[in-house]
Amino acid sequence: MSSATQFRTRIGAVGGAIVFLLVAGVWIALTQASAQPKSAADPSRSKSVTELAAGPLQVVSVTPADHSANVSGVTPIRLQFSESIASTSPLPTLRPGIAGTWQGVGSKSLEFVPAVGFKQSAHVTVTIPGGALGMRSTGGGLLAVTTRVRFRIGTYQTIRLDQLLAQLGYLPLTWTASPGASVPPASDAAGQLAAAFSPPQGQFSWQPGYPTELRRFWRGGSTAGLILKGAVMAFEANHGLTIDGIAGPEVWSALLKAVAADDANKDGYTYAIASEANPETLRIWHNGRKVFESLANTGIPQSPTTIGTAPVYLKYYFQIMKGKNPDGTKYADPVYYVSYFRNGEAVHYYPRASYGFPQSLGCVELPFAEAKVAWPYLTYGSLVTVLPGAQTPSTSPTDPTT
Repeated sequence: MSSATQFRTRIGAVGGAIVFLLVAGVWIALTQASAQPKSAADPSRSKSVTELAAGPLQVVSVTPADHSANVSGVTPIRLQFSESIASTSPLPTLRPGIAGTWQGVGSKSLEFVPAVGFKQSAHVTVTIPGGALGMRSTGGGLLAVTTRVRFRIGTYQTIRLDQLLAQLGYLPLTWTASPGASVPPASDAAGQLAAAFSPPQGQFSWQPGYPTELRRFWRGGSTAGLILKGAVMAFEANHGLTIDGIAGPEVWSALLKAVAADDANKDGYTYAIASEANPETLRIWHNGRKVFESLANTGIPQSPTTIGTAPVYLKYYFQIMKGKNPDGTKYADPVYYVSYFRNGEAVHYYPRASYGFPQSLGCVELPFAEAKVAWPYLTYGSLVTVLPGAQTPSTSPTDPTT
């Protein structure tokens, strides 16, 4: 029998289980897999290296954590997984969506770095997709179920509002950063947003030349201060916003744009004091120096001018001022150069034979020529203080330091 015949016979005899091969005159036995493969469910089936490595993918941690509050809008979002993430894996999604990039694909952690950041008070949802079409590891392991993490962005800090308004010339104070403090360039949108959430350290100092009465209305870092309210009103007026003195989202958005554009306050800063001392006067300080003083009239005892301080909120060149006299009769008087600083009370021209004592129904009246000079200074947001007769305005400048 030939060698070839012997080889074929041996194959037929073993049914494919053992194969004898004649190599260089020596018979070699080879083990061969069965012609009928076992079921895929058979636990004895051998597994590939990839299959052995692929366990279920798990989310280890998320930062910010679920239900976190007062989160900075520029904080990166960090996800830690049990395995490295495949480059072809779908990525998490954000709502609301913002510009930014996911970094770290191929490692066990992913980080979303915002290009600018979330707006204040935003409710953020991070969706990490799971299931058959969800995220998977480099070993092929799938995230079993979709995971959602929710947190809330905080609000911008009032002290940063003070800093930016001072920078743009809306305050009678100057702000200086502390040594070593990180202050973002005006054109750095992301940096400015970060500073709104976490302001740099610094100090405010008073610009010289204003009367000491003005200092009583400064509440740095608080929305309760009249100086801040007036400054916000001035900014709103200059940018076509509703003049209410409240720094809402529209004001902040416009303010950050104004900082980037170096759009400073062109009206300067004005403060006025109407004194009921004898004789009654109105004095105005602008950009740190007294620019106006005139005899004035305030309200009669039956209709007095309100003592205190309020910002100018409405202006008219000309108006027919209507109301009722103390005896109940109606009046409709033409007046010029009107600057309202309190409901029904304004600085304006009204014709009188003389000035310097109570004659009005609550307004601060001026002669025509003087009213014409005062009106341009009393811009929106300018604070007007009415002092009782027992007090007179200080002529000493404010302390240059806070």
